[in-house]
Amino acid sequence: MNSEELIRLSESRSAHNYHPLPVVISSAEGAWVTDVEGKRYLDCLAGYSSLNFGHSNPEILTAAREQLDRLTLTSRAFYHDRFAEFVTGLSELCGKDMVLPMNTGAEAVETAIKVARKWGYEVKGVAPGQANIVVMEDNFHGRTTTIVGFSTDPESRDGFGPFTPGFRVVKYGSAEAVREAIDENTVAVLLEPIQGEAGVLVPPDGYLAAVREICTDNNVLMVADEIQSGLGRTGETFACDHERVVPDLYVLGKALGGGVVPVSAVVADADVMGVIGPGQHGSTFGGNPLACAVGDAVIGLLRTGEYQARARELGAFLHARLADLGRQGHGVVAVRGRGLWAGIDIDPSLGTGRQISEALMRRGVLVKDTHGSTIRLAPPLVVSRDDLDWAVDQLSAVLREARA
Repeated sequence: MNSEELIRLSESRSAHNYHPLPVVISSAEGAWVTDVEGKRYLDCLAGYSSLNFGHSNPEILTAAREQLDRLTLTSRAFYHDRFAEFVTGLSELCGKDMVLPMNTGAEAVETAIKVARKWGYEVKGVAPGQANIVVMEDNFHGRTTTIVGFSTDPESRDGFGPFTPGFRVVKYGSAEAVREAIDENTVAVLLEPIQGEAGVLVPPDGYLAAVREICTDNNVLMVADEIQSGLGRTGETFACDHERVVPDLYVLGKALGGGVVPVSAVVADADVMGVIGPGQHGSTFGGNPLACAVGDAVIGLLRTGEYQARARELGAFLHARLADLGRQGHGVVAVRGRGLWAGIDIDPSLGTGRQISEALMRRGVLVKDTHGSTIRLAPPLVVSRDDLDWAVDQLSAVLREARA
């Protein structure tokens, strides 16, 4: 079937919980994908950072293929020979003691919430049922009923209540708002070091360090959701590294699975993670042998620092080019981001983010819109400088056509 037929069948037989661009991808390598008709596109979304190391990364695929021939699943009812290496490598990468592996990012966030609450009751001494967690406006941590309950996005939240209590929403980027929200029952502050879904919002310099200090002073856990921002995307292993901040819990996902299988994890020291005992949390597929083999390959790629350096260097080039578009009056209102991650606000008179994304798709560049007239760029870290240059040229051409 051709693209049109596949899209029509997909729309008739699947829930409409996504609104994909009308492109049907059938193969991919590196930073490029190919549709069923054979047209190539530069992937500037990378599965929301799941494909940081590119499509069909040879080292990751080799690890997956070798493991597929040996063992794929035991459940955590038994040990398997890939588990120790994975949890040791990830804990060392994070500078922490212990790992609790899961599958999806939302599962990892839910896990972090449970760990923080249990720590609050057993270690901090919060009265049973009274724990609260401070969260941020415009957050995006997933789509479970607990998580959407503290979302401020009506599209994510409306129609799914009643919601889980125990969350206090404050302004993102304001350390003082965090300080004012904390009381004797606060067990954690949960935040994204950079808010991706909100439009790649980078907080003010010093914000993360200030939150770290507030959490320490008040005996509150700092929980960093690095699912999109972590594992090389911003030019450091973690976005928190830009302020030399170490949270109490890292929440990881997306790129940890190398674009091959879903892998997520919460990583913390033993005095925090140690509150979880047998039977209190788990997942049949969490920490399975295939996931551990793939995750271990990802950790190996990050140990070299090569991908972090590429994100820094190519990110500087990308942001310089995008800034030029803004200065030249091409219709770029604002550019935000860090490393190979950018949120671009387009002049609304030139089109919505969806319309700009569709125009870029026709020119062979795949991006994703978010709120209003904002688009996001997050290409795989293997992308070339020439590819980035060409992508910005296509954006310039689309905006020029929109102004005509």
